[in-house]
Amino acid sequence: MQSVELLLDEVAHDAVVRQWQALADAGLPSQARHQGATNAPHVTIGLASSIEDSAEARLAATVRALPVPVTIGAPVLFGGARRVVLVRMVVVTAELLALHRAVSAALAGCPGRVDQLAVGQWVPHVTLARRLEAVTVPAALQALSEAGGDVLLGRATAMRRWDSDAKQAWTVGA
Repeated sequence: MQSVELLLDEVAHDAVVRQWQALADAGLPSQARHQGATNAPHVTIGLASSIEDSAEARLAATVRALPVPVTIGAPVLFGGARRVVLVRMVVVTAELLALHRAVSAALAGCPGRVDQLAVGQWVPHVTLARRLEAVTVPAALQALSEAGGDVLLGRATAMRRWDSDAKQAWTVGA
């Protein structure tokens, strides 16, 4: 898969990393355990099975909209009864939606687009932990609270592409 991701400014990035670490310190699943060099707090804004050079060029034009304000809000759970994904919601703004529409237009025609990221269905968020046992959710929320789980005000300052097949990431428009 090929993703388009918004990267956070230093303040928001560091706050999310502190929350990742608080979960790990509590012995819970956490994105902090992902040791890949490209692991960073981000908001996925586009996804396709492949992105051609022409779409890459169109994506580069969308970077002009950055930076955009990002408010990282409440923790939310995605998933089923036994295991969940713990995320922090990103508050939707007109600027963020405009950027999402522009990225979606840039990816038009790319194969393997994901319905959950389509205009009108996208739920912007920052992932904190995957495969969290439902019974450990109270402990996870306590760990987040102790790490400063308040609303985070920041900005999306860069856009990157992630190629999961090649395990490579690069900054769009750089």
